[in-house]
Amino acid sequence: MERELALEIVRVTELAALSAARWTGRGDKNSADEAATTAMRTMFDTVSISGTVVIGEGEMDEAPMLYIGEKVGNGQGPEVDIAVDPLEGTELVAKGLNNSLAVIAVANKGNLLHAPDIYMEKLAVGPLLKGKLSLSRTLEENILTASTLLGKPVSNLTVSILERDRHLAIIQELRRLGVRINLLSDGDVAGAIAPAMEESEIDLYVGSGGAPEGILAAAALRCLGGELLARLMPGTVEEEERCRQMGIDDPSVELSMEDMIGTDDVIFAATGITAGDFLGGVKYLSDNRAQTHSIVMRARTGTVRTIESIHHLPNKPNIA
Repeated sequence: MERELALEIVRVTELAALSAARWTGRGDKNSADEAATTAMRTMFDTVSISGTVVIGEGEMDEAPMLYIGEKVGNGQGPEVDIAVDPLEGTELVAKGLNNSLAVIAVANKGNLLHAPDIYMEKLAVGPLLKGKLSLSRTLEENILTASTLLGKPVSNLTVSILERDRHLAIIQELRRLGVRINLLSDGDVAGAIAPAMEESEIDLYVGSGGAPEGILAAAALRCLGGELLARLMPGTVEEEERCRQMGIDDPSVELSMEDMIGTDDVIFAATGITAGDFLGGVKYLSDNRAQTHSIVMRARTGTVRTIESIHHLPNKPNIA
C-alpha cells in the first residue's frame, strides 16, 4: 500500500463524519448511521484501490451498501481488505454525547479476519504491556502484572469498560481490586484504543463488545504499538456455525493481533463526529464552513498524523 492511500482514506472518514454530525442530538440514530454510511460509500468511489469490505454494515441482504463482500474503490489501485464503521457510537450521536467516530482500517488482501457480528471478549493494552498479559489469566493476575510493569500501585491503575449488565461481575471484581474505573456508555473502538494513547490515562480496556469493532481497534493498536487480545463469544449454535463459515474452526481460542489483522502493513483512520477523548468533533463555523479533527496511522512506518481540516460546505457536505 502506498503512503498516499492514508490521506485518501482520511477524506472518506471526514465526509462520513460531516454527514453524521448533522444528526447530533436529534434522537435519530438510524438517520445518522444512514447518512454516514451513504457518504462513506460515495467517497470510496474516488479512492485508488481495489477493495473488498470484510468488516462492514452486515451481509448483502442486511445492508444496502458497505456490506460484507462489496467491492469498493475505483479499481485502479492495490487489492486490499476494508473494515469500516461509518458511525461508531450511533447512540452517542443521537444523544449528543462524546466519543463517536467514523472509522476505517485498510490492509493488504487476505490479512483482516472475517469476524462475525457477535460478541468478542477483549483485553487492550498499550506498548508497555504488549505481550505481557493474557485472557487465559484471571483478571486479578492481569491487574497485578500491569501494576508491576507500569510501576503503579493498583489503586492508581485506570481500567476502562463498557457499562453493561453483562459486565456487572467484572466491574464488581475491579472494585474489589481497588482500581479506578472508567465506565463507557458506548464507543467500543475508542475505548479499546485508549490504553495506547498516553493522553487518555487509561491503562487497560476489558470486557466484551462487538467482534467487528475489535478488528478495527486491533488495526489502530498495531499502529500505536499496543495490543488487543480477543476471544469470540458465540452464544448460539447458529453463531458457532457462522464462525466456522468464516474460517474460525475453534471460536474458543485466544486470538492474537496476527490472527485478526495479519502481519503485513495496515492503515487506520478515524474522524471525530462528536468530541471525544483523543479527537475533537465536527464544529460548524461561520460562512457555511465546518472543522473536522482526524487521526491516520500506518503500522509499517509507525507514523501517526492528526489532521484538522476546514471544509467549505454547500447545501450538504461534499469534500471530494
